[in-house]
Amino acid sequence: MTKRLLIAVMLLVCSAAAQAQQLPPGKWWRRAEVVRELQLSSDQQQRLDEIFNNAANELIDAKAAVEKLQVAIRAELDRGQVRRPELQRIATQLSAARGKLFERELMMLVDMRGILEEEQWDKMRARLDQIRERPALQQRRQQRR
Repeated sequence: MTKRLLIAVMLLVCSAAAQAQQLPPGKWWRRAEVVRELQLSSDQQQRLDEIFNNAANELIDAKAAVEKLQVAIRAELDRGQVRRPELQRIATQLSAARGKLFERELMMLVDMRGILEEEQWDKMRARLDQIRERPALQQRRQQRR
């Protein structure tokens, strides 16, 4: 029973990591190669900064809530006697917290998408696809070895 619960928790952690990889990492609009590739204007960069700064506090709080609940799950699993109802309660809270974090990140991305022109978005979309494919490529290479 405990092994199944541990596996379920690990799957939750892995799925959260996979969702995070679907979003652009960091302040991508400030990276020289991205600015050059997308031909971002200084006005666009400033507007993207404003969107990021407006979302920053909410994102920090949402990430902290997820991390606290992950710690709570680990602590509960480390107990001598696993309390299934308590783990279920924390898991439900963690799922909701991850959903809130993902929604806030997504809405920030939507706002940022509104700053980009269609051609810039297409290039950005291609970049996101490359970022998402990298871990899969690395995993396939390791499996071949």
